[in-house]
Amino acid sequence: MMCRLADKTVEDILRKGSIYEVGGAVRDKYLDVSKKSKDRDYLVTGIPYEELTGILRNHGRVDLVGRSFGVIKFTQSRYDKTYTFDITLPRREHSTGVSHKDFDVAFDPDLKVEDDLVRRDFTVNAMALSLEGDKLVDPLGGLADLKGRLLRMTSPTSFKEDPLRMLRAVQFAARFEFIIEPATFKAIREHASMVKTVSEERIAEELSKMLTLAPHPSDGFRIMQATGLLDEVLPELSKCVGVDQPGGYHKYDVFEHDIRCVDACAPSLRLRLAALFHDINKPQAKRLTDDGATFYGHEVTSARTAIRVLERLRFPKALASEVSTLVERHMFTTDVTDKGLRRLIRRVGKELIFDLLDLRRADVIAQGMGGTTEDVDELETAIREEILRQPPFGLSDVAISGHDIMRLFNLEPSHRVGEILDHLLEQVLDHPEFNTIEKLESLAKEYCEKTTECRDKDSKESNL
Repeated sequence: MMCRLADKTVEDILRKGSIYEVGGAVRDKYLDVSKKSKDRDYLVTGIPYEELTGILRNHGRVDLVGRSFGVIKFTQSRYDKTYTFDITLPRREHSTGVSHKDFDVAFDPDLKVEDDLVRRDFTVNAMALSLEGDKLVDPLGGLADLKGRLLRMTSPTSFKEDPLRMLRAVQFAARFEFIIEPATFKAIREHASMVKTVSEERIAEELSKMLTLAPHPSDGFRIMQATGLLDEVLPELSKCVGVDQPGGYHKYDVFEHDIRCVDACAPSLRLRLAALFHDINKPQAKRLTDDGATFYGHEVTSARTAIRVLERLRFPKALASEVSTLVERHMFTTDVTDKGLRRLIRRVGKELIFDLLDLRRADVIAQGMGGTTEDVDELETAIREEILRQPPFGLSDVAISGHDIMRLFNLEPSHRVGEILDHLLEQVLDHPEFNTIEKLESLAKEYCEKTTECRDKDSKESNL
């Protein structure tokens, strides 16, 4: 459980003004959710900015991260733990132009808490809890909307002021299983194109929250499709809508299959992103046949699309690479020999192999045909047993190194060294018992003699 501000801090503030808890923690207090907000945000009225920072410095560390907006990061140490809170003053806004970015924000300690709340995004987030008696301040009926599980904008201009709020609406609706009330839904549809003005990082943050916090992220993607947000944010996924998959293996079109696959995965960002992208290029790969359709090569092109989209949205490159690997390898066969098993682990990596198996399980569930995954379970058992035997899976597991190869053949660092090592890795993947220094040196010599002869022959023939 997150800690509130210390009683002494609250008492000192109350001597001069008023303090309220605001934001997600208040919403979650009245909402029956298993994962409550970890953030504790506070609003202080009646105290000038400089005086408030002086009071807070008596009780902890103060970082002025947003002086022009009245935002203070306040850190307290209690019971050998450190807690950080956002503390703000009420704010006023006034337009300075026609764009949603053209406005000035200024804090005003004398502004009533109700006036600050009405400028927030949704009524369920426009409530404040007074720390003097736990009195709820609810100027827009947020508690009633919360009980009715309705998401309602605070103002008709809410989305024009900040288009990111449209994605926040989608995220909240999926995360808390809310219904977006009709006027708010209509406003999102009317202003969907404005989401293009939002930074990629902010878009990625909302998508990540929906993917990891919503029990069924598919609800959010359906809302995005219905409002036009999907065309603006993920047009690649939008192209999957209505693309059927004849042939008896799939109940749903590509879009519905993809988002149901996301639902069937554990709430891991990497895994759910892989599920989202695993079939995203099926529309381009689709070829009709007498028996239905084929989608040859879609896993390769879908992996490329995953990289491109995730980089566009400024996701970390390492995450994008991992997602791409899972997408590219998701069509693996479970009928493999021991050699094939080691090669699969080698290509995917031990850190990703179990995500790949979970992706396959989710893929089968999302087909909607009642398929089973006993073959995947058996493969997982075999993989775990193989990993416990600790055979070589990569160059770092090979008994000799590049330095050993250079010493053995008097070579400088070059592509040739890597070529020899790759050959040795292929050998030990097929024959783990070969992974000894003596055997690998012998294999390296045989390989070098053979390839040198071939190169000399090719060189002579090219000179004829």
